[in-house]
Amino acid sequence: MSELVTGEAVALELRPAKLPSRALAVLLDLVAAVTVYVVVSIALVAATASLDPAAQTAISLALFLLLLVGIPMAVETLSHGRSLGKMACGLRVVRDDGGPIRFRHALVRGLIGVIEILMTMGVVACIASLVSSRGRRLGDVFAGTLVVRERLPVGPVGSVPPPPPWLAGRFSGLDLSAVPDGLWLAVRQYLTRMRQLDPQVGHAMAERLAADLADLTGAPVPQGVPAAAYLAAVVQERQAREARRAFGHGAGGTAATGGGPAGVSGPAGVYAPPPVQAYAPPPVHRTAPPAAYPSHPSHPSHPVGPSAPAGSSSPSVPSAPTAPHTPVSAPPVAEGPSTGFVPPA
Repeated sequence: MSELVTGEAVALELRPAKLPSRALAVLLDLVAAVTVYVVVSIALVAATASLDPAAQTAISLALFLLLLVGIPMAVETLSHGRSLGKMACGLRVVRDDGGPIRFRHALVRGLIGVIEILMTMGVVACIASLVSSRGRRLGDVFAGTLVVRERLPVGPVGSVPPPPPWLAGRFSGLDLSAVPDGLWLAVRQYLTRMRQLDPQVGHAMAERLAADLADLTGAPVPQGVPAAAYLAAVVQERQAREARRAFGHGAGGTAATGGGPAGVSGPAGVYAPPPVQAYAPPPVHRTAPPAAYPSHPSHPSHPVGPSAPAGSSSPSVPSAPTAPHTPVSAPPVAEGPSTGFVPPA
């Protein structure tokens, strides 16, 4: 890994391209340029057959410079350092400070490349690339350029370490809406790389990030809580809120306030089964005894009491007085008028 320092004193981590990848890119460029040159030369020879040999030589030389020097320079300038072969190999030509090249850089590289690549069959370019620590040929040295790799292998992404168990859920009431994305990115980068930092430098960086985070949230860092543990706990709280928002439970546990779906309770959206209601039997409707129902007109009513023997003409004997009771209402009968029961005097 090579560090290029820009004009703003920013170190860029760029990986210079080595000889095999650069040779493959140059070979692809030459194959494409020579193919076009041969096709155009055949068509041009047929078109200039009537000219004298001097004119044909001049036209052939101009065609050579145009197709093998001019067009590659124009392509590198317009594509900011990427020719056809470099695009296929994932390479790019940049300045020593990491910026994009311009026409003067492409011009110097192209003119010197005619000597060290075309006229010497690439021998000088290979030797210069092997000697240079950054794999630069003579055209790169004189032009102040460097060929770097654009497609780098992606390594495993570092995960944020979890906070101590006694800090889990402690910062659920913090207001994180005012924290910008840049600070979240800085905190995440620190947490994933804090084991690679010097202890003193890492502690100072954690203190500064924790202070910035506390200023934006409006709550100071709790006493006795390390800065790194505080950052890890707040990041975990933010991730938990994002997960609840993504899965539809709201950004603060809506089920805890009665706004969530049934069966979800608590700020973390923990599933709880709905309460089981006890079984209640249906109410029983009591009906009046048959004697209390109103009689039909075709059947005369008779008093309740000891019945007289059949064929007896003696007057009815009044029944003994009983305790008053509340009559039970009976459903109305749809056929004809009804008469209620009248107790004897």
